[in-house]
Amino acid sequence: MFKNFKKRSLSDAEGNVVALPGASKEIVDEVVAMAPTREEQELSDFLTLKSRLHDALLDRLNLSVIDKIQPDDLRREVASLVNQVLTEEGNPMRSEQFKAIVDELMHEVLGLGPLEPLLADPTINDILVNGHRDVFIERNGVLERSPVRFLDEKHLLRIIDKIVSRIGRRVDESNPWVDARLEDGSRVNAIIRPCAVDGPSISIRKFSEKPLTMQKLVSFGALSEPAAQFLQGLVSARMNVLISGGTGSGKTTMLNAMSASIDPRERIVTIEDAAELRLQQEHIVRLETRPPNPAGQGAVVQRDLVRNALRMRPDRIIVGEVRGAEAFDMLQAMNTGHDGSMTTVHANSTRDALGRIEQMVTMMGSELPLSAIRSQIASGLDFVLQLARMSDGRRRVVSVSEITGMEGDIITMQDMFVFRRRGISETGDVLGDFVATGTRPYSAERLLAAGIDLPSELFATREV
Repeated sequence: MFKNFKKRSLSDAEGNVVALPGASKEIVDEVVAMAPTREEQELSDFLTLKSRLHDALLDRLNLSVIDKIQPDDLRREVASLVNQVLTEEGNPMRSEQFKAIVDELMHEVLGLGPLEPLLADPTINDILVNGHRDVFIERNGVLERSPVRFLDEKHLLRIIDKIVSRIGRRVDESNPWVDARLEDGSRVNAIIRPCAVDGPSISIRKFSEKPLTMQKLVSFGALSEPAAQFLQGLVSARMNVLISGGTGSGKTTMLNAMSASIDPRERIVTIEDAAELRLQQEHIVRLETRPPNPAGQGAVVQRDLVRNALRMRPDRIIVGEVRGAEAFDMLQAMNTGHDGSMTTVHANSTRDALGRIEQMVTMMGSELPLSAIRSQIASGLDFVLQLARMSDGRRRVVSVSEITGMEGDIITMQDMFVFRRRGISETGDVLGDFVATGTRPYSAERLLAAGIDLPSELFATREV
């Protein structure tokens, strides 16, 4: 009813909302609710000024040689421009505000604009942009709103284009979403109109420069010391491992941590949609899929890369995440001499993970009987890890299960370690214990033959 007032600032010189002559109390109350606060108005003015300065800076700078300009020289140029514009407008600015706007202009020219401070903050795990006004971040597993915002939709689109163009990809109306990665390895998904109804959206899963080790995961409570020792033994003994979990449960982090136990003399081939694995070994070949070109040709999918990897004399093949028919080729590799291979999959339980692998193999289009597919899974995979992000934001291993074989058409499994929840504390922390089930591994002889002598106390039924 009163939408015409939405973009008008109904306030006096002191920032107080003024009443309209002759208006009823209901109208005044609605106008007051719609009027921007002083903080919102100051932020809007700041963004508008920054946009004006950015346009002026682009007119002055030679963008073709900007990479060759030293950052200190560029900063002096930016500061000079800001000072000139503010002087012409008669708009003096305090030193801290002046420094802030120079910093943001540097981010606009050399980086990703408003996202740069968030990317530089080591406590932030995820950055979620829902349109140009709403930016959320995840800290320690908990979502919170960030004061960061973009000037308008055009500004946000410019940042998205800068992200995807750096790796030779594009996003437009004919291709409205894209998976990309930043220079530091952070994973990015962007989607724009018409698919994003409320405006462009960006999801950034930040990459940690210092990958978490198994000992750090133990100290964070993700698993116990005996379980960590057991997992390290599985990797050293070249067992095939499937890591399962939901989005953001820490699958890639666990894969990186487990890979530290791989013998540095082995040749490893990694296959990913967006390269984010950070293995510490020296002999690694990293392969990455490629989307189709504007003509719809030239796409390289994971299945192509898995098949090609078999010809590259790998000791181990690590697939960042299986999503489709490449699951069959991965199982074939595990069954034909590439022991010690690892991969991840999205699933809610270890049993569901095996079911998802079955479904992916059927996507291949062949008419393999279900019993043959399950037999391939049972003989190819040795262990399945289930990870979960708890309600308190912490990521934990909730079960370590061993595949023991087949009974009829059913794949049999046994739990080695499990996380047993006991409730939630007054502060919202999930209470529980990571315990051994008391079961000896079916593959104990294989582990011993590989030189991995795990004491029986490791599997004793007790809280660990």
